[in-house]
Amino acid sequence: MARDEPLYRSLIRDTTGYFAYLLLVAVLGPFQFGYHLSELNAPQDVLTCKKKSPQQSGLPASLPQCIAMNTVQFSVVSSIFTLGGLLGAIGAGPSCNRYGRLLTMRLTTISFVIGSAVETLAPNIALLSVGRLVAGLGCGAAIVVVPIYIAEVAPPKEKGLFGAFTQISINVGILAAQLLGYFLSRGNLWRIILAVSGGIGVLHLAGLFLVPESPRWLAEHRSPQDARRILRKIRGHNADVDAEVKAWNIDADADDISEEESLLNAPPGSHPGPNPKSASASVNLWEAIKHPAYQPAIIAVVGVMFAQQLTGMNSIVMYSVSLLSTLLPTTASLLIVAVSALNLIVTVVCAPLSDKIGRKACILLSIAGMGICAVLLALGLLFGIKILAAVATLLFVASFATGLGPVPFILANELVGPEAVGATQSAGLAANWIATFLVSQFFPIVDKALGGQGKVYFIFAGFALLFGAFIAWWVPETKGKSGVEEVWGRKEARERIE
Repeated sequence: MARDEPLYRSLIRDTTGYFAYLLLVAVLGPFQFGYHLSELNAPQDVLTCKKKSPQQSGLPASLPQCIAMNTVQFSVVSSIFTLGGLLGAIGAGPSCNRYGRLLTMRLTTISFVIGSAVETLAPNIALLSVGRLVAGLGCGAAIVVVPIYIAEVAPPKEKGLFGAFTQISINVGILAAQLLGYFLSRGNLWRIILAVSGGIGVLHLAGLFLVPESPRWLAEHRSPQDARRILRKIRGHNADVDAEVKAWNIDADADDISEEESLLNAPPGSHPGPNPKSASASVNLWEAIKHPAYQPAIIAVVGVMFAQQLTGMNSIVMYSVSLLSTLLPTTASLLIVAVSALNLIVTVVCAPLSDKIGRKACILLSIAGMGICAVLLALGLLFGIKILAAVATLLFVASFATGLGPVPFILANELVGPEAVGATQSAGLAANWIATFLVSQFFPIVDKALGGQGKVYFIFAGFALLFGAFIAWWVPETKGKSGVEEVWGRKEARERIE
């Protein structure tokens, strides 16, 4: 009966106000990723002194109105953010496994605040790059830990839907940066764009002090009893959490739990002592890479993360204004705001899609659409067909939002057991950041080397074909599967069923 239940009814039943608060606070981390990724797009010409305006802001007069940069220097400033992201992603897996999801999320906010402050007050290329690097550290870690945290606190039947909130919040961040860029790309008002993320970081840190540790992590590393109590608070006091607790494969009823009400009111984020009966030891990244049981999942996640970036989405996010300004000199900035809004809307609308047609089907549908639209965008720019270039840009982004945007962040939690989720997520996000670096650093260089006019999008179309074939061949469907063994079709799963 539950399978045929309309989505809105299950959401009303399963979603509490407390869970909604946890979700909204957690996704401020991915929001920062989207914001920093696109914060330099709209003000690029003003920031690099290609355009000068007599208008000045109330910022200190000692700060230069712009920082002179050529194409290569701007590419370095943009891409160094991804280097920080790579380092943050690699470190976040071990951190969230050893010290918990909550502490790792809190540490990311410190990077957001410090990085944004340095960016805002930077008088030269070097300090602007340092600020971008520090902000990237926090963003890289956030993109690892937040999807794990959401997967561990979300209602089991809606994990795909709520897992999409990682990408939704990234898109909100992109849209916010593009909107501010549209209005503040003059004088030295571009510094306000960089400062906003620091203020959001302060609010994020404050909000995390009312957020508890992941029940799943607590059950495995500290106290199964406290994990059960926190889970019940998230699900609602009258919710039946027995099936969910049983899936942890940990004895959460060994001790008396008569003190439930008092512990429910304990300060969020407080940790009991370590659990000596932890169900399984955490697996670090190197151990996961060497272990044959985890290698197929790591290959799958790394491949999908490379596909997410090397099909060209971030060329639109980071360089679209300069890319389209020759063909659409008066409307390029406004078009990119529309593109960001469309990306957000389609991601929200399609969020339940992976729970309906499957994760793999969503990704393949998305890649096919992006490959076709990349060819159309290249033709539109090459032959100067304005309407074709504009429509192809919009459909390219819409295709990304249907699957390749949100689904990759869900996969690590469904392709390996909990002991290796952090390591697998780190491997995937490290690949993601490497690919993001390649696009951010070399897209303007390759585009210029090919003579401009959008020819580089033929390369992205080729990558879409390549990765589509890989995903169709290697990546398993996870929708409706009871566990890792069933996902990979292993003999143990069949024996359990029989």
